[in-house]
Amino acid sequence: MTINYEYYKVFYHVSQQGSLTGAAKELCISQPAVSQALRQLEREAGVKLFSRTSRGVQLTREGEILYRYVKEGVENLMEGERMLKQILNKDTGEVRVGASDMTLQFFLLPYLERFHQQYPGIKVNVTNAPTPETIRSLREGRIDFGVVSTPFQNEGEIREVPVKEIRNVFIAGSRFEKELKGKTLDYAVLEHFPCIFLEPNTSTRFFMDQFLEEKGICVKPEFELAISDMVVQFAKRNMGVGCVMEGFAKEALRRGEVFELHFKEPMPGREICVVTGEKAVISLAGKSLLALVLGESE
Repeated sequence: MTINYEYYKVFYHVSQQGSLTGAAKELCISQPAVSQALRQLEREAGVKLFSRTSRGVQLTREGEILYRYVKEGVENLMEGERMLKQILNKDTGEVRVGASDMTLQFFLLPYLERFHQQYPGIKVNVTNAPTPETIRSLREGRIDFGVVSTPFQNEGEIREVPVKEIRNVFIAGSRFEKELKGKTLDYAVLEHFPCIFLEPNTSTRFFMDQFLEEKGICVKPEFELAISDMVVQFAKRNMGVGCVMEGFAKEALRRGEVFELHFKEPMPGREICVVTGEKAVISLAGKSLLALVLGESE
């Protein structure tokens, strides 16, 4: 049985729209052409695929079985066509970028602003998620590139380019000044105070946990929060000792709303990195933004 792909495409859109008229409009063809394609498909398949209702058409049991398979195939082909257009079109394409709250706010945002000014017709889709999720999206081909913070797992299929150094800081509010402010501390002191950390699925939390674990220190936080800004807010309200990337606490430190804890051994620094897939196909629009971010000439 050899069936023209166009028949399956018509079948898909009729199934989606629930009417021949809707499918014809979606496909930009006449309704008789839709009817003819369906008749030909049913003739080749040897079964009735639709039954008429007062509101249009409805899949038969056999039609539902076929639709389950056709849907994935047609949508994959449509996605392939969309991606091909993006690759070939620099001025009206789409760029898909993954970034965390931190990398977006403290690195990527100015580049997105400049890119939008240069290419206003290009849609920029930013997936805002923690570093591990961004890496997963990159591996699965759901983004063109990502901007993440170390540490993250790289099994060799990802190219990473460091673009900015960052560091973590521990902060606390006025309630803890007597015990902690102006002193050179050991990290073991954290075990005796309520702590405010990010959730475990973030690179900031993973880095801190790994560092403390190497020193034999186990801290069970009083609060685990999704975003760094809230860690600072909790620390300002004397809820405990918080740990965030320095940039998030900068303004609160400047205003004296919190103070930074100082330790005998500084925590090692980290990096913001731009990551791309070794085998990823990036659109021309995506390459333009990537070149801007990395400071490369096109």
